[in-house]
Amino acid sequence: MNKAFIYDGLRSPFGRHAGALSPVRADDLLADVIRAVVTRSAFSSESFEDVVVGCTNQAGEDCRNIARRSGLLAGLPVEVAGITVNRLCASGLAAVVDASRAIQCGQGDLFVAGGVENMSRSPFVMAKAEQAYGRDVAVFDTALGSRFPNPQVASVYGDHAMYETAEQVGQDLGITRQASDQFAAMSQAKYVTAKTAGFYTDELTPITVPGRKRMDSSMCVDSDEHPRPNTDLAKLSGLRPLVEGGIVTAGNASGINDGAAALVVGSEAIGDRMGVQPLARVVSAAVAGVEPRVMGLGPVPASQKVLNRANLTMADMDVIEINEAFATQVLGCLKLLDIDDGDSRINPNGGAIAIGHPLGASGARLALTAARQLQQTEVRYALVTLCIGVGQGLAIILERCG
Repeated sequence: MNKAFIYDGLRSPFGRHAGALSPVRADDLLADVIRAVVTRSAFSSESFEDVVVGCTNQAGEDCRNIARRSGLLAGLPVEVAGITVNRLCASGLAAVVDASRAIQCGQGDLFVAGGVENMSRSPFVMAKAEQAYGRDVAVFDTALGSRFPNPQVASVYGDHAMYETAEQVGQDLGITRQASDQFAAMSQAKYVTAKTAGFYTDELTPITVPGRKRMDSSMCVDSDEHPRPNTDLAKLSGLRPLVEGGIVTAGNASGINDGAAALVVGSEAIGDRMGVQPLARVVSAAVAGVEPRVMGLGPVPASQKVLNRANLTMADMDVIEINEAFATQVLGCLKLLDIDDGDSRINPNGGAIAIGHPLGASGARLALTAARQLQQTEVRYALVTLCIGVGQGLAIILERCG
């Protein structure tokens, strides 16, 4: 079987909801990142087989195969194809996995793999009436997740909002509000330390945002907008929970964000041919399902499965990048995986609570950050994992090259 490698990657800054990136269409945002990473790479645009992109919403401007449209907008040749994948919050990582599998199977040597979401621009949707003159019409905000729930599924598994699943994890595993706030404060602090040290400099590509009105000048967005560097435990403790007596607050959960990421994933042969040293090898990947009501625990069986598949243990992992959908959910996963929540391997440069969680982009961002962390610290293995709505987890293992 061929080996698959991450050669390079870039991401946009992640914007706040209705923030600096809200005027930018998702396909334009992703195109800017693809163009930048292909230009920076040592590979010609004609060398790419396919553009594989994760996108979760696909209900508005991101519809009808955003991967293909963004590739064309980025200036890739028309011969370079595109496919959009959707595994909800893990879509960006699923794109990396799909590109890697194609390489391992000999179905291409070079891919763009990534993800995008502009949640600020997610539309409202409503169903057509089932009968003439129907008046029973519900309107859904697609930025908030589930819409048009199937009553048969709901009758068996429930139809839970994401924060409700996080609350359920907290109740089941005894995760406290204080522990969640402490974890959130730590995420913000680690991000500030990493940014100050320049860790994110080579990961970000600036995005030019056109003026909102004809006479307005354009604006360059070159840093993440979601982090709150002045956050501390006292401030987090003062926030009102989403439900009375609950755990989840706006401060210990990820945000509603805008962003894109794109990685160059290729075979060993094409790297050798071009004399390019990769960042990391994709060792293995695994998905797993859990009860939808505790969807946040999906990383537990997925991580256990991928470690077993790679004949490795958690002790072998030098970096652990787990998506911070909710602090409560991450703490639940760490408890079940028998990892201390203060373990220095966990999200060493901060996580989604600080950086943000543009759904389709987050998995690709995590893979890129993990690969770069392996290189900077000169350690060997990284585990990358995310929980997924409706009860799933996805995990991959990366090995440093060089």
